[in-house]
Amino acid sequence: MLAVVSGNLLDGRVPAPRSASAAAGQVLREAIIDGRLPPGQRLKEEELARELGMSRTPVREALLMLESEGLVESIPRRGATVRSYAVGDLDDVYQLRALLEGYSARRAASRISAEDVARLEESCDRFDRLRAEDDLLDLVKENLLFHNVILEAAESARLTALVRKVIEIPLVYKSFYWYSPEQKLISQHYHRQLARALRVGDAERAELIMKEHVLEARDFLLAQFGGGEGEAA
Repeated sequence: MLAVVSGNLLDGRVPAPRSASAAAGQVLREAIIDGRLPPGQRLKEEELARELGMSRTPVREALLMLESEGLVESIPRRGATVRSYAVGDLDDVYQLRALLEGYSARRAASRISAEDVARLEESCDRFDRLRAEDDLLDLVKENLLFHNVILEAAESARLTALVRKVIEIPLVYKSFYWYSPEQKLISQHYHRQLARALRVGDAERAELIMKEHVLEARDFLLAQFGGGEGEAA
């Protein structure tokens, strides 16, 4: 049974008009990332189809798509489940993210518009006003917006697809639940430095700052799991 999430997958929202499998994938992806479907949760096609109000075929296709993204895994004799990652896997994810987002920042430095630089600076202002103690989800959304502006400015569909995969996995583990005021200040500093480097088109500095930013976030997340090699579920 999906007792922990029953009746909450749609969460009052209606998926945007699109193919049934894409709509199912969107709803399930969001439910995994925001924790309504936690790591290890079994994903039964029949129950999901009933809750989403569609046939099993698009649900099956959606699960295959999410499996290719690394959010779902298929286990023999158990079926599909929300994927669990070991601490070592999360380390690898952040190493990849540092390389990919560092490259994204380098590309963006020579392509970003004045309007997008202004969007980054406005994001920094909003981020500054949020409180780690009270506004965790808003902090996560603002952080994603900031990184996505840079990613969009890099103008590479292939890079965008790769980066979004490695950004989503840490969110499954609610890395922001341990977001302290001190950690927020560190992120603020990196975001401001990135905005400045991109404003003047300094590709080398933008890449370096982004890599440091991502790896610092990795160290913070892994510290919450004690640096062990067990499951981070």
